[in-house]
Amino acid sequence: MRHQGRITTWNDDKGFGFITPNGGGERVFLHVSEFANRRRRPQGSELVTYECNTDNKGRAQAKGVAFVGERAVAPASSQRSALPTVFAAGFLVFVAAMAFYGRLPVAVLGLYVVASVIAFLAYGHDKSAAVRNAWRVQERTLHLFSLLGGWPGALAAQRLFRHKSSKASFQTTYWITVVLNCAALGWLLSPYGAQTLRTALALV
Repeated sequence: MRHQGRITTWNDDKGFGFITPNGGGERVFLHVSEFANRRRRPQGSELVTYECNTDNKGRAQAKGVAFVGERAVAPASSQRSALPTVFAAGFLVFVAAMAFYGRLPVAVLGLYVVASVIAFLAYGHDKSAAVRNAWRVQERTLHLFSLLGGWPGALAAQRLFRHKSSKASFQTTYWITVVLNCAALGWLLSPYGAQTLRTALALV
């Protein structure tokens, strides 16, 4: 059964807010990932339709949310393409293969693994802090982790925690860091880049 209400509280940085049902009643928790239209972010005060479920603590939670006048479809989280995840996993397999065959130092593979773990933990901390209204990890710090090779872990965290995955400006910068990091790896695999890397490692 679908209900209708108005978004009366919205925190865009944290990606959640509350809906007040038409006719009054208990406020319903709303997360941005439940919107059918992920290209449009709420500003607050919009009328929406939704299905109402309860979380494990018995609190009302909106599902399958759509702005009034828009078609209600399944939440976008269930429609996400698996392509980015496959790309990230394939990338790590490729780096491991290059290290195995001696095209890259094992240290490069280690850098990607360590940076990915750090990025994953940073996203998890930031998600938790957003819910608790505590100290947040700066977005530029998250992007730095991605640029330094942690972007596969960052992508995994975005999808697992549903964090930063629907903020267009953040996603644009994130994918720029991915492109830059992949370009840097491509340069390291070139003859000149490989020679430069060997020379640098010899000086360490």
